Amino acid sequence: MARTGRKPKPAKPPDTALREMKEEYLKSLLVQNYSEYTVKIRRPNIEYFILWSERRGLTEPIDITRDILERYHEYLYYYRKKNGNPLTTKTRYGRIAALRAWFKWLSRQRHILNNPASELELPKLERQLPRTVLTVSEIEQVLAQPDITDPHGLRDRAMMEVLYSTGMRRIELSELKLHDIDAERGTVTVRQGKGRKDRVVPIGDRASAWVDKYIREARWRFAAEPEELTVFLTDAGEALSLNYLTHLVHRYARAANIEKHGACHMFRHTMATLMLENGADIRYIQQMLGHSDLNTTQIYTQVSIRQLKQVHTATHPARL
Repeated sequence: MARTGRKPKPAKPPDTALREMKEEYLKSLLVQNYSEYTVKIRRPNIEYFILWSERRGLTEPIDITRDILERYHEYLYYYRKKNGNPLTTKTRYGRIAALRAWFKWLSRQRHILNNPASELELPKLERQLPRTVLTVSEIEQVLAQPDITDPHGLRDRAMMEVLYSTGMRRIELSELKLHDIDAERGTVTVRQGKGRKDRVVPIGDRASAWVDKYIREARWRFAAEPEELTVFLTDAGEALSLNYLTHLVHRYARAANIEKHGACHMFRHTMATLMLENGADIRYIQQMLGHSDLNTTQIYTQVSIRQLKQVHTATHPARL
């Protein structure tokens, strides 16, 4: 028999009660109007636990006890990736949080009598400062990288101008529609942002002008269908994927010789920090970023160092 050279596909894991309950739970999230992105994030986090459980012969919801979940929690802490690094606290937090929500649902649906995850504690998250905040000159260097004589470059310049001006998340940018931009009022409507909430944010004249230029001169080259409303499109006329957006911005940052780590989110961090340094009230920054809790926004006050440096220069005995 001739060899095809193709590797056999890995066998699909057998359907178990845990797997069936996982799928039923994820479908219920969509019914409850959770975003597809939320489902996409929770699916692998639950899948990791199911795989871990199956290796130990645990395939039924009733097999999972609080002791089992505590052992899994400990396993995540001691787990090491191929490069020898541990899982980040944020990763462990996400995996445990997904299990808590799943077992809460299993209990409410009477699939289990008691919720073994009801008292499962989440790892304490470190309060970290934003990794990448660029200076005005650095951000301008990044923005200047696309070749605006090329349709792709013009699209990319307009996208980055929107990220910088509005501070929106990359998923919010990828889902932006033509009717969400009100050039006359100078606003952008961010629909169904984090927490499934709409918000209206201002967009600067410069960013608005770049978007208008892109729509007039280049967007028609990407729009496969006349009725397509998504603003920023691929060559196939589809919305840009999140990974592709990250790749684009990262590439332009490297081309600008910016050694700081970051991609799309660095525009968000930079916008918030620079606005604070220029006197914006923290509550307006909160509204721009779409934070439900002001404490989340407060972290930018620790990054905004300009005023503190001025006070230090004026008052420290060793300033000279």
